[in-house]
Amino acid sequence: MQRKEFLKQLGFGSLIVPVFLACDSAGDELLNSDGSTSGSGTTGSCTVTNSETAGPYPTKNPSGLQMEDIRSDRTGVDLTVELTIQNKNAACAVLQGAIVDIWHCDKDGNYSEYSSFSSVHFLRGRQVTDSNGKVGFTTIFPGWYTGRATHIHVHIYSATGTSLLVTQIAFPEGSSSAVVLVNAATAKGYTKGMSGYTYNSNDNVFSDGVSTELASVTGSVNSGYALTHTIVVNG
Repeated sequence: MQRKEFLKQLGFGSLIVPVFLACDSAGDELLNSDGSTSGSGTTGSCTVTNSETAGPYPTKNPSGLQMEDIRSDRTGVDLTVELTIQNKNAACAVLQGAIVDIWHCDKDGNYSEYSSFSSVHFLRGRQVTDSNGKVGFTTIFPGWYTGRATHIHVHIYSATGTSLLVTQIAFPEGSSSAVVLVNAATAKGYTKGMSGYTYNSNDNVFSDGVSTELASVTGSVNSGYALTHTIVVNG
């Protein structure tokens, strides 16, 4: 894709943005040629969040989805998502003005904008971080599909539209975890249960570890869950 077309999709028109490469303290390059980052590094007390694939269902036109409530017509167990973005290059200070896109599947494992749902845009949204480096979304607890653990995709850009990090959020697991309890909630429409579920340790994205990608999830099936997570980028 031409850079000008990419920036138009981000809603920045013909703004020309300089390209730069961010490196960790050991000199490892963390910004790939496609704009995504990879690997991790530390400065001070924070660790850069691992990068992951955006595919196979990235948001096609995220600039048109600037909203906090991303549920659309999808039903399920309520979930609020609060993300804090920190800048490793500024001694782990919060990053104000960063553009944050998230997307995930519905309770049955379906993504919008693809296949049978190509004309709808549920469970996708964009927000800009506030002075505390935070964004918040109202959504539903993701379901799962074969080969993947429960997860949420995230793409973070600078205020001018430069890609800083593509990553994914992992969920805690265990017998009393939200993942297990939600997938047993047939009254809420979650019909798959845990039979055939792929756990983080066997997931093709998370199997190398989730230390920088594991969220905190609290709440209940009836009252809904709250997910909080900090993501560290090279801003």
